[in-house]
Amino acid sequence: MKKEIYIFSGLGADESVFQKLDFSGFETTFIKWIIPNENETIENYTSRILKQIKTTKPILIGLSFGGIIAVEVAKQIETEKVIIIASAKTKNEIPFYFRFAGQLGLHKLIPTQILKSANFITNWFFGTNSKFEEQLLKEILINTNPTFLKWAIDKIVKWDNLIQPKDILHIHGTNDKILPLYFVNCNLKIKKGGHLMTLNKSVEINKILNQKIKN
Repeated sequence: MKKEIYIFSGLGADESVFQKLDFSGFETTFIKWIIPNENETIENYTSRILKQIKTTKPILIGLSFGGIIAVEVAKQIETEKVIIIASAKTKNEIPFYFRFAGQLGLHKLIPTQILKSANFITNWFFGTNSKFEEQLLKEILINTNPTFLKWAIDKIVKWDNLIQPKDILHIHGTNDKILPLYFVNCNLKIKKGGHLMTLNKSVEINKILNQKIKN
């Protein structure tokens, strides 16, 4: 019987960011982002996301913001394993300057059109390595719902979680510029991996996932 895994993509992204990963040996469900209610807490949002999970003790895989939500899911239900990629387990792994901006509300001053624009700065931050990745990032940003985008950024910079799931594996890239390795305590490091390393470091990540999920 194939193991069932539930996959949470990055902020506003869909399963396209996982297109180079091989999940053929597993029953996979890609969690769909839903539009948050006004002033909704991350806990309440997570409880609504949970309706998409039909398995007892699921295996969760989360990329970036998806990893944060996977951690929040594991606080509400029992899980077999949680694997986060280019993400954070607790608020202490969110860079202090993001949390400081959240305390002052500075993130709310950034116009949505700037957050959704793709340029050389966003390409540098996300660590794109090719025209294909640049185009995919551009499409993700364009297609991200602005209400969800603003809400999710607010939840990231104000995240107050200090609880780690029991069985969690944290994979992080040494070149991640959004969540620098300096701030996180990960289990496995991907050399020269950036925030989109599911695309350009897929060989290494595939090996890790196949080994860790099967064990």
